[in-house]
Amino acid sequence: MTIDLYPSIVHESDLSPDVGYGHDIDEDVEEIVTACKGWGSNTKKVIETLGSHTAEGRFKLSARYKELNEGKTLDLLMKKEMSGNFGTAMELLGLPPHEAECAMIKMACKGIGASANVIFSIICGRTNKEMEILKKTYFRLYTKDLGKLLASELHGQNERLTFNCLQAAEEDFDPQFHTEEKARDDAQEIHEKGQGRWGTDEKGIFKLICASPPEYLKIVNRVYAEKYGYALWKAMEKELGGNVKEASLFLIGMKLTPFEEIAKLIKSACAGFGTDELLLTCCVIRYQHVMNFVQPAHIELFGKTVQDRIRKETGGKYREILLAVTNTAWPEG
Repeated sequence: MTIDLYPSIVHESDLSPDVGYGHDIDEDVEEIVTACKGWGSNTKKVIETLGSHTAEGRFKLSARYKELNEGKTLDLLMKKEMSGNFGTAMELLGLPPHEAECAMIKMACKGIGASANVIFSIICGRTNKEMEILKKTYFRLYTKDLGKLLASELHGQNERLTFNCLQAAEEDFDPQFHTEEKARDDAQEIHEKGQGRWGTDEKGIFKLICASPPEYLKIVNRVYAEKYGYALWKAMEKELGGNVKEASLFLIGMKLTPFEEIAKLIKSACAGFGTDELLLTCCVIRYQHVMNFVQPAHIELFGKTVQDRIRKETGGKYREILLAVTNTAWPEG
């Protein structure tokens, strides 16, 4: 089964808003309000407070802030008080996880050309339930259909892959249906739609991979490698290029080895000439909930912690908040 990235409280968010989040949450709301009063904000206190919360805690903090402040929202307070990459991180931390992802997509679609790596990292490799939550939340927040938005921002192969991911059509694994024989047929179909023909039938390949539950895709991957001499990810590398290649590899990775794939995405945000701050910010915030699994994979792959990477690539208050969020999930020392 594809992994969940939201804490369980997001899946149960149809509960009444006044369920009672505890005295500690009320205290933290008051500390943030006090820290942002008057001329200039006490950013150290706000970093300490927001950065100390888990994804579930931020869900509660955002909801309680709104209840105690006449419908005003925490993210807008952060946007008003903070600026730059630091301000972007604080604004996103002021939102519950599913709303934060919607804001990330909106940010990624600003300006000339979408930040495709941010978009595909949110859209590809999600559970059916979380994809439905994401689509409904985006429409509730912005009164826009997420599929139509992405169709206007992405084109060609990117649009085809995104369309299939948005369908939330991953099948439940059934060993009576997802058999070795079916895997052989599907492996052959993938090869015929790609390596075995002139021109690649991306739509057919994307649909098959999106529909395959991880348990079954592992069988397909093994059968494909045994028959054709290389794994599915290598086939995608051979047939595709640009952003859609990266997105396809990410999709397969999130189904086969999700925590290693997330570790690689964090590294990619810091690769090459200059850091992709928006992608790095999104990664640190989005994957905090599963950082206990991502961190060991990152250390195994790269011989360093996520915190080591943050220290090298960032500075100032921006570095402080990213480290605080990461340390809440995986304390150093």
